[in-house]
Amino acid sequence: MGIALKNLRRFGRGFWRGVREWCGDAAYERYLRSSAVRREGCGQMSAQEFYVQQLDRRYSRPNRCC
Repeated sequence: MGIALKNLRRFGRGFWRGVREWCGDAAYERYLRSSAVRREGCGQMSAQEFYVQQLDRRYSRPNRCC
């Protein structure tokens, strides 16, 4: 029973991680990991700054749907 529970927990964590990646909820954590590797001397954005930049990037381009 212990092995089955361990496998179920592992599956649950992986599934939840996938859902967070799919919906964009883990974007800030991914940014922190990548910026720590690439920019050792530069400061990192706060969560609020990061999300404002993401919104600006998403909505500053022209929308050609209509």
